[in-house]
Amino acid sequence: MNLTDGFDLIDPSSYAKGGPPHAAWTALRRHDPVHRCEPRDYPPFWAVTRHADICEISKRPDTFLNQPGIVHPRTSQIVDREKGVGAMRTIIEMDPPEHRAFRKVASPSFTPRAMDRIDAAVAQSARELVDSLAGEGECDFARDVATAHPLRILSTMLGVPRAEEPRILRLTNQLFATEDEELRRPGEDREQAMRELGLELYQVFSAIIEDRRRHPRDDLATVLANGQVNDAPMGPMETFGYYLITFTAGHDTTKNALVGGMHALIQNPDELAKLRRAPGLVNAAVEEVVRWATPVNYMRRRAACDTEIGGARIRKGDYLCLFYASGNRDENVFGDPFRFRIDRDPNPHVGFGHGEHFCLGSHLARRSQRALFAELARRLEHVELAGEPEWIQSSFVVGMKHLPICYRIARSA
Repeated sequence: MNLTDGFDLIDPSSYAKGGPPHAAWTALRRHDPVHRCEPRDYPPFWAVTRHADICEISKRPDTFLNQPGIVHPRTSQIVDREKGVGAMRTIIEMDPPEHRAFRKVASPSFTPRAMDRIDAAVAQSARELVDSLAGEGECDFARDVATAHPLRILSTMLGVPRAEEPRILRLTNQLFATEDEELRRPGEDREQAMRELGLELYQVFSAIIEDRRRHPRDDLATVLANGQVNDAPMGPMETFGYYLITFTAGHDTTKNALVGGMHALIQNPDELAKLRRAPGLVNAAVEEVVRWATPVNYMRRRAACDTEIGGARIRKGDYLCLFYASGNRDENVFGDPFRFRIDRDPNPHVGFGHGEHFCLGSHLARRSQRALFAELARRLEHVELAGEPEWIQSSFVVGMKHLPICYRIARSA
């Protein structure tokens, strides 16, 4: 059976046409869950589509490595990693034991107790955004709401001046949508464009790092600027990488989850009515939103030795792409997986990853989403699409770049 050569699974243009390839993943889960792919324009890889295999690989970080990178690029886009954005080092691309040592720098700042300190700011951001929409009107939910909410929260935590927020947003889009004509950085020479992007991002964050070293405060920006690993200060590229991945990954994933959640609620009005009747379901609703939207579509791993997974023989040096969005529709794990249910229980999704590299900012992402969906559930009286959604041309961080809606929102009491 000729299932797929993998091009539709990994190429951003496929996602721009209609979102994630769920039909292809369903066929792979049923017939060849660890499938050898040899797509044109890309290096070969194994597509891992079952929940169990994704979790198994994620629990074996010494066998399945994150280095040399978590994104599977076009053959023509494999560039010198010592230049531009590629020169930075982030904890997502590190392997044990280095990963664990670097993760400890920020992990105390992302515990549930630590997140309690920002609850008021998160709630205020959600309330002010919904206040700005009160009454009847139309907006692009992706651009006007979902983008603004995590941007404000992360800017506050990382010391980004409000005046710099539009610039940071533009740079973040350029980093994760390198092939989207609307969002990507201009320039015919893509390698040069990425070098320029890296330099501009460095300029933004290096100023904050220098300020927090001279004038430390009680915030995450100070923790990262003065972080130490094995009793020695982090290097400049590791420090820069920590800022960059915290901001960019935290912003775009939460934004895309919010957009995917709103789209799902519009398509499933009974679920929206259920949430309005029972606002206490918001925690479960957020878990279902993350399962449904799965903003981080996949992560790549490299085999450190010959091994086996899901019955497939993997050779040392082979690449594997763990398709979390497929795992989150696995019929062996989720009952009626293609139904959006805000009260789904249990919900063991892999939307935040699994194992060694489980998302460090998951508690922040959950609180950000809970605050906005709770505010909307309390005040949203009517909502429907005002036009066709448009997907980002990206296969890594996946979501809609435009979600036009018309709505009626009650004014704050």
